[in-house]
Amino acid sequence: MSDDLSDLVRQMLDGMHTLSKTDTILGEPIQAKNATLIPVHRLRIGFAAGTAKGDANADARRGQSGGRGVAGSVQLDPIAVITVGADNKLSGRARHVPFARNAQHIAVVATQRGEHVVALVEAKDVAISPGVGLSGEPRDIVTFDGATAQAVGAAPGLDPARLTLIAAAARAQQMAGALERILEQSVQFSLDRVQFGRPIAKFQAVQQNLANLAGEVAAAGAAADGAAEAIAAHGVDSDIALAEVAIAKLRVGDAAGNGAAIAHQVHGAMGFTYEHTLHHSTRRLWGWREEFGNETLWAERLGRMVAAQGADALWPFVTQGS
Repeated sequence: MSDDLSDLVRQMLDGMHTLSKTDTILGEPIQAKNATLIPVHRLRIGFAAGTAKGDANADARRGQSGGRGVAGSVQLDPIAVITVGADNKLSGRARHVPFARNAQHIAVVATQRGEHVVALVEAKDVAISPGVGLSGEPRDIVTFDGATAQAVGAAPGLDPARLTLIAAAARAQQMAGALERILEQSVQFSLDRVQFGRPIAKFQAVQQNLANLAGEVAAAGAAADGAAEAIAAHGVDSDIALAEVAIAKLRVGDAAGNGAAIAHQVHGAMGFTYEHTLHHSTRRLWGWREEFGNETLWAERLGRMVAAQGADALWPFVTQGS
């Protein structure tokens, strides 16, 4: 790739990175007459770059670029803007709600008159559009327009940021458990599967893969437990809890990608069949790593926290523990 095309690509990616900040996804609160709106968006990015064949020297003499170019597009879609009015009527929509179609009541974290509240709504009063996530589990769209809350309670300590932190810690625990499960399945399958006259667990390459998978499982479990212990000991508002949850979601997410790949490699073609139970864990791992913040989001938050404290505080920050 030529230098000028590299510069074009770099400028395009820098611009897209600017748009993909957390502040773009979670908009600034909007004060309405009887409610406060908190916009939440889904960011979609497309990118392409390339060159056309031709006589580069002739193009240069004519002052042309030789067919080099880059293109990108950014689409910002609203996901959830839910409000509770003075008459306890809700408006807005939430996407990717797990098992909404199976619920009798739905609890909603929202704001009312500028204060954080939890509203309880009967499922029959809202419109539910069925959807499916990567794991095959329901991830539905819930439209609250016109629904009346059966009960509204103040929740001063439960805003979207705190809720996301707690949910991310919970997802880390679930992912750590799913990783333990695929390790058990992979070890057992390697003992049962016979190839070239002996179990594949006897082959050094398979043993190495299983050892790597065990390492990922151990690291993920330690990170998830550290996040849970930090929240229990220091509270959800502490810097230690935020750091531990960020580290957990980062490390467990990385382990999910590596671990699932190893598990499927050990199982071979058998692990990709719908009848085999391996995908019940691996597809959930792939889906859960994107929920409540993926590795990119939590890496950015962790990096900002470390940078804000300065170089002299880095080592104490790393060694303070939970």
